[in-house]
Amino acid sequence: MQTKLCIFDLDGTLINSLYDLADAMNYALRKNNFPTHDREKYRFMVGSGISVLADRAMVVPEGTDSDIKKSILSDFDEYYHSHNTDLTRPYNGIPELLKALRAKGIQCAVLSNKPDKFAAGIVNSLFPTGTFSAIWGKRDDYPRKPDPASVLAIISQLNVIPDDCLYIGDSNVDIQTAKNANLRNVGVSWGFRPVSELLEAGADFIAEIPSDILTRL
Repeated sequence: MQTKLCIFDLDGTLINSLYDLADAMNYALRKNNFPTHDREKYRFMVGSGISVLADRAMVVPEGTDSDIKKSILSDFDEYYHSHNTDLTRPYNGIPELLKALRAKGIQCAVLSNKPDKFAAGIVNSLFPTGTFSAIWGKRDDYPRKPDPASVLAIISQLNVIPDDCLYIGDSNVDIQTAKNANLRNVGVSWGFRPVSELLEAGADFIAEIPSDILTRL
């Protein structure tokens, strides 16, 4: 079985974006008179999209819909639009991994629960043009991961089949996404979540460094 497509999660997998995400949400919380959080605590808040991040940061039940939440989301968007690459950078070894994959003729794609408008802009600012054959954030017409609809749409768009794909991510959401789409998967140890979470979710393999992924093709 030869891998023809590697689909990567974005935050915590390709890029370390934790502090920019934390700073944007703390800005929104402060502006709306909510207590803020230490940046490191956001490791366990991010990964399921900005709406869920707001719920977790506000310390309210997921799915709460209120004028205050709408204000927080609006303020987050305003701040993050201008500051989403202040501190965000690719992880060490990721550019080299992507270059090696492309040299082998393997397509690369991004699938994130980050809003689509942010995902594409950040990827295009941090990686050379042509690195990815598809860049998908959370789109209004697709449910968020771990629902498999968006990852299956990417696979169809790029004219491959699930058996020829490898999904790479840093959280249980990513492993569940891969399993829901019947994809081989790799959990990465350098991301936002502990390896124990990846193993509990049933990761096929744990990559300690980016080049380890080349052994799973």
